Amino acid sequence: MLLEKICLTLGLALIGSVLVNSVILSRGGTRAIVFGETDKTDFLLIPLMATFVYLLLAQTFNLPAPAFLVARLWGVGALEEGVPTTGRLGIGFCAFAVVGLIATLISFGSSFRIGIDERHPSKLVTTGIFALSRNPIYVCFGIFLIGLTLVFASPFIIVVHTLLLLLFHRQVLKEEQFLKDEYGSAFEEYRQRVPRYL
Repeated sequence: MLLEKICLTLGLALIGSVLVNSVILSRGGTRAIVFGETDKTDFLLIPLMATFVYLLLAQTFNLPAPAFLVARLWGVGALEEGVPTTGRLGIGFCAFAVVGLIATLISFGSSFRIGIDERHPSKLVTTGIFALSRNPIYVCFGIFLIGLTLVFASPFIIVVHTLLLLLFHRQVLKEEQFLKDEYGSAFEEYRQRVPRYL
């Protein structure tokens, strides 16, 4: 259970860094959260994320949940008993994702948005971590989800994880279409030079 708590703490750090960055930008006059303004179907992500988070909490704190939703595919164990490789690897993935996300937010600067900001687009960011991946935030979220899967080892969490990755990819395609329309040849040159994910 300690391993799961460490993982959830890293999750709070991941989400917290995004929220803190959004607050800092809003104090500087930039509206960073524009989620769902362009496409209302973006809100489909919310119930899926809520289910995912509840199942993680249920598995960690023994909250009510159907047994088949929180059953484990493999044992994870407690830190005192010697953590299996999957648990250690999962925590490593989660920690790496948090560090990567913080590096991404630094590279983003004032251009960071949650959602597509059609009314006030910012500059195209192609430097820093964006020179390695066009979508480093989604890469970090994907790495974090892999870490969670290794730690929690639940078949249902794997299913929800897969659905989240598909929704992230859908969002990436929408964002890339917006960037192509907004920045034209500059985005096309960037797209050819830097991979979508890794």
